This record gives sequence, structure tokens and C-alpha cells, in this order.
Amino acid sequence: MLLVDDGPDGREPVAAVLAALRFRMHDPVALEGASGRLEGQVATAGVVLRAGGSPERVAALWPLLCEAAEHGRHNTVVAAPAALAPALAYLPRPAGITLLFDPSPLDWLTVLPGGFAPAPHRLHDSKDAGTPRLQQISEEVGRIASALAALSEEDFAASEAANGKIRIDAGLVRAMIRARRLRDQFFHSDLFADPAWDMLLDLFAARLEKRKVAVSSLCIAAAVPPTTALRWIKSLSDQGLFVRSADAEDGRRVFIELSDQTATALENYLRAAQRISPLVV
Repeated sequence: MLLVDDGPDGREPVAAVLAALRFRMHDPVALEGASGRLEGQVATAGVVLRAGGSPERVAALWPLLCEAAEHGRHNTVVAAPAALAPALAYLPRPAGITLLFDPSPLDWLTVLPGGFAPAPHRLHDSKDAGTPRLQQISEEVGRIASALAALSEEDFAASEAANGKIRIDAGLVRAMIRARRLRDQFFHSDLFADPAWDMLLDLFAARLEKRKVAVSSLCIAAAVPPTTALRWIKSLSDQGLFVRSADAEDGRRVFIELSDQTATALENYLRAAQRISPLVV
């Protein structure tokens, strides 16, 4: 990961999140001299650009960042003060560039894993649980779980204080789930297969409703074939994001719920996302 910024002030929170997500960092480079470094950089997973009060310097780098994103060389996450939003809004923004304004540590945690992920591939059902794709799923789930554990409780508390006026309830989460299913009426459902997120939302809504969710019900909520859903459930349970418990009245039935840490992280994410836009799917 290459960090480009105006100076070391305020660099620590970003570096801490990058370390928690297990990114290796190149030596940081000043915004003023970043053009030559970006042109000569052989390989990097992504660029984090912290823009202080220099919209002109950011604009000068923008063609290089756009070209890199469009050709798949690397993606870029740009963080800037909210005051720079009008100056940066006119710049073209391909899919590989993400803009954050006054981001909190939780915002960084939310954006960075997906911001530097390779282009998504559809998850195909397979009888072979040891396929490279499933191993990749397990590794990605493990990285997310480790990042959540590495971030301090103070970071979550600060985010909670900042977002305390935003209410997250079961109705909001259920509306998000309905909006996700609405996409299937306009596009092929396989295009948006994301069982982990669908299950996280369903379990979070159930937690708010104080309702238990059986494995069979969670497989339906995942919107993928049952065998695929079961593999996701196992991987997420092994990493501690899900908690399994047996039904005391029926030994054949197993309930799934979110771990407390996962529920806290998901609630903080939804509150942070609501600050950006009320439409979150």
C-alpha cells in the first residue's frame, strides 16, 4: 500500500487501520512529489491519498490515478476535509477511486478492504469444499475478523458518540434487505450474489427483533444454493463472526446468531453509512 499525504499529522489512524488489515506499506510520499513516484511505482495493491488543503495538487495527480484505476493497476481511496468537497466534486471518478470526507477510523475500516479488493467474481456452487475460491473466502473472512479485533474499543466508542443521533432499528435493516431483493426484478440474481452480507443483515435484524434464526432459515436469507450458504455459515462461524447454539427442544435444529463484536461493528457501520446516505443496500 502506498500512502500519499501532505505530512505526518493525522497519519497514525490510517496507518493503524492498514496495519490491522495486514497491508504492507511502502514508505509514505509527500503529495507534492507524488507524480514521479506513481509513474515509477512497479506494483502496489492500492493508494491512500490524504488531501489536506491542496485541491490543486490532488487535481494534478488525478489523471494518473484515473488511468491506473481504469487499467486495473491499482485502486485509490482519497480522504479529504469536507470543505474540499465542492473543489473535488467536478473531477471524473472511475469505479476504482473512492472519496471519503472527514473519515473516522470506522469509515477507514469499512472502505479499505473493499476499496482494494480485486474485481468481484460470482461464487459458484461446488462439492469440493477445498477449492481455491473457498480458501480465498476463508482467508478474507479471517482478515476482516482480525481487523475488527485489532481496532480498539475506543475507536468504536468514538464512532458511537459521533453517530449517537442516528437510530438503527429492525425496520431499517429489513428495508435494506427488501431493497437488495428488489434488484433481482431488474437484473439477474447471480450478478449480485453476496451471501455473507445478506446473512449478516438478516441476523442483525433478528437480533434487534429478539428472534432466533435457524440454519435452514439463514440459508434462505443468503439467496444462494443451500450447500453454498452452509459453507459460508461454517466459515463465518469458524472465524467467530457467527455463534452456533443447539435448540434445547429439538436436538436436530441449530440456531445461528451474530457474535457481540460482530453486532457492534455492524451497528457502527450502518450508523456511519447513514451519515453518508440514507440509502444503504
